[in-house]
Amino acid sequence: MAVRDALLALLTAGPAYGFQLHGGLEARTGGRRQVNVGQTYATLERLGKQRLIEPAGATDDGLPLYRLTAPGKAAATAWFDGTDASGADPWDETVDRVLIALSLPDVDGLAVARAEIDRWRVRRDDASALTTASEPAEAADGAEPEADARDAETELARLAATADVAVADAALGWLETVAAASAERLAFAPRATRPKRGRRPAPPSPG
Repeated sequence: MAVRDALLALLTAGPAYGFQLHGGLEARTGGRRQVNVGQTYATLERLGKQRLIEPAGATDDGLPLYRLTAPGKAAATAWFDGTDASGADPWDETVDRVLIALSLPDVDGLAVARAEIDRWRVRRDDASALTTASEPAEAADGAEPEADARDAETELARLAATADVAVADAALGWLETVAAASAERLAFAPRATRPKRGRRPAPPSPG
């Protein structure tokens, strides 16, 4: 999951400030995603330059708030609809997308989970088709090395597809468990957690 997508998704719940979004990312992914606070603020800066977010005033104590622009809302919707981050692992994208969706009051998390089920069924079917490729014939005496290599590559491709089927089966098992559960109680409103400021008090001296 790209931090970019996660922050846009969190902002669908309304304006928020940087530290609030930083804490929300960890809380709404069940602790799976813990990023450096500097990365959060750097990503917010980039999102502002890309005009996906914009200033939305400030909190009573002066913390700047951000909100989604129209393109930002479209990008967040696309992510919830299944557009994975470039180069991202599909399983990680699925888990983070579903967890975040379930945690947001105004997002239909169960619908997101069901859509992920459909996508993983397609992935499983595609991988299953590759596992039925002809197994390499037993090498005959005097067979050319190139033929042996082709047979080996075919078998490796079949084994890789078998691994993809196993991943898809595991993903579907988890998603079907989520879809069968009552998940409404998992949604919660953004938390207005304030960053701790100043130095911690020094421990009392002994004696």
